This record gives sequence, structure tokens and C-alpha cells, in this order.
Amino acid sequence: MKHSIFRTAAAIIATVLFAFCASAAPSVSAQRYILLDADTGEVVCGHAADTRSLIASTTKIMTAVIVLEHCALDMPYTVAPEATKVEGSSMYLKPGETLTVEELLYGMMLHSGNDAAVALALACSDSVPEFVDLMNLKAQQLGLKNTHFENPNGLDGETHYSTAADLAKLTRYALGNDAFCRIVSTKTITIAGRSLANHNRLLWTVDGAIGVKTGYTKAAGRILVSAAERMGRRLICVTINDGNDWRDHTALYDFGFSRYAEREAVSAGEPVVRLPLMDGTTAVLAAQEAFSCTLAENEQVRVALLYPRAAISGGERGTFAGFGAVYIGEKQLGVIRLVWDGLEEDHDRTHTEDPLGARCRVTPGG
Repeated sequence: MKHSIFRTAAAIIATVLFAFCASAAPSVSAQRYILLDADTGEVVCGHAADTRSLIASTTKIMTAVIVLEHCALDMPYTVAPEATKVEGSSMYLKPGETLTVEELLYGMMLHSGNDAAVALALACSDSVPEFVDLMNLKAQQLGLKNTHFENPNGLDGETHYSTAADLAKLTRYALGNDAFCRIVSTKTITIAGRSLANHNRLLWTVDGAIGVKTGYTKAAGRILVSAAERMGRRLICVTINDGNDWRDHTALYDFGFSRYAEREAVSAGEPVVRLPLMDGTTAVLAAQEAFSCTLAENEQVRVALLYPRAAISGGERGTFAGFGAVYIGEKQLGVIRLVWDGLEEDHDRTHTEDPLGARCRVTPGG
């Protein structure tokens, strides 16, 4: 009894502390910004995130995406003179030297080489304009409605723009590529006789930082796209025209991750999925064990049936039935064992809401 009282008191205190910590976003210097939950797509906080802006070298996130989806990392490329005549930041490519696509990606994403961006565009397509067409097509496919590219490196242009929200959405997509994650999270590397250090200072100063890209032109100001992981959750932060971006990203991550805590997401014996049976009825399956994970307050997981996908009839209540995958957004958090919990018609359906709630996700055939 005493332990139960202590646990209840601790839970109340934790809830109060959580509410206090997550009550308000920190003040930032950015003209436009967004903090995005990469696991669910939820916007944690932001300001003017849909306003079009110059984006400088954060353009190279899309350049990297196109290259990674069209070229092999070990593909060699002999540098054309055109790639060495680009203004701005450079990895100092020389006409006629040969590097792999992977080496050029490091030069572009760590050292922000505009020459590397053009070299990659030419390695990937017949011309820079053709490559830019691929960039804009991908933007359309990803639903980036306020994004348009003129070049692969981010030099200012009248029709070269994006938004904080679109850059966050693009980055969320890009981080789904393992090679992209590996490259943008690299702090230092030596390639083709060049020692490269990542311009993203957050990799050294922010707990869990995993990338992504810095950017600057005089007209655009300082642009920073970053990502960080803590407690099994991933956040993406974008600031545009922010003179204090290192501090602001640090503060926004501390705020964002303060929303999360280890919670019991599924209770033992809780009905979680339905399974259509061959006789036309529907069985309900329950969690055999509890499942805990890192969640924001009032955030819910969903359970998708892994096995079985179909059954002739249900089993005895409480006996092993199969496995379910636990998801937050599109991210799989783990797998739980399921037990038979009777037919759907046996469960209370007098409420207007589905008694199995948002955790059910079963369709015939899987």
C-alpha cells in the first residue's frame, strides 16, 4: 500500500513537472523557424514556417537526395571544368581529377562545396538544368508546395526558395536514407587528400545531434537545418535568417525533448487489434505483456498485426495468438506478443467510440 502511494505521488509530480517544462517554446532570434517531430510529422512549435525564403546551401539536402536515389556511391566521376568555376564555398576540385560520388557527397555536405554540388549534378545527369528539373520534380512528389530550385548549390536566385516547413519535411524524408544519415553525421573525414570538417557545430555541442546542413549568403542570412535523437525519438529543427542559430537550436531541442517521458503505451491484457476470421466474424487480440516507450503527454501508439494475417477460427481466451508491431507515426518501436481475447461481438460496443480505440489497424489480408 505504501509503495502504491509513493508511485502515485511520483506520477503526479512527474506530470506537473512535465506540464511546467513543456508549457512554452523558448524565444528565438530566427525570422522563421520550425521544430518538427520526425517520427509523427507533428509540428512542435514554429513561426512563419510557411513563408518563402532564400535557403542558401541547405539546398544541398535536396541535391544529396537526388544523387543518392540515382547514383551508386562508388561510381567514379571525372571532374569537368564547369564544376570548378562556381563561386562561393568550395572543396577545391581540379579539372580532370576523379572522385567517387560518395567522396563528392562528403565534400558537399560537410564542407558545403558548391563545386561538389555541380560535379554531382553533372555526374547524375547530362546537364545542371536537367538535374535541377529532377530536384523540382522531387519537390512536387514530396508535396513541398512552397519550394523551387534554380541550382544544386543554393546560390541566390529569384525563383530559388523554400520554407522552414518544407525544409523540415524534406529532411524528414532524407533521413530515411542510411547513407544520407551517415554522411551528414560525420564530424571529420579525409577524402581525396582533403581533410574535411563538418560545418555543423551542433554535432559537437548538442546531445544526440545527427546532422544536417548549414547555409549562408548575405541576402539569405544564416540558415540551419539540424536533427537530433534522444530517448529513441527524433526531432528536426529549421531556422531561417537567424544570427544566433547555434543557441536557438540547442534551446529548441531542450524544449522539444522535455515533452517526452517513458510511459506505458500498451497495458497487459489490453485489446489492441482485430483479426478477420474465415467464418466472417472478427476476433479481438490483446497484448500479452505491457509495452513502454518514450511518448509525449496524451500521445498514443498504434499496433499493426504482423502474424497471423488470417485465421480459420479464434483460440481460447488468453492463449497465444500472434505478434503485433507497435508504431508511433510510421516508426516501429517494437513487437509484442498477442493473445486471443474473444470475438468482437463479445466486446462492449455500446459506446460511440470504438472500444479498441486508435490502436487497431487490421484489414483483411493484412
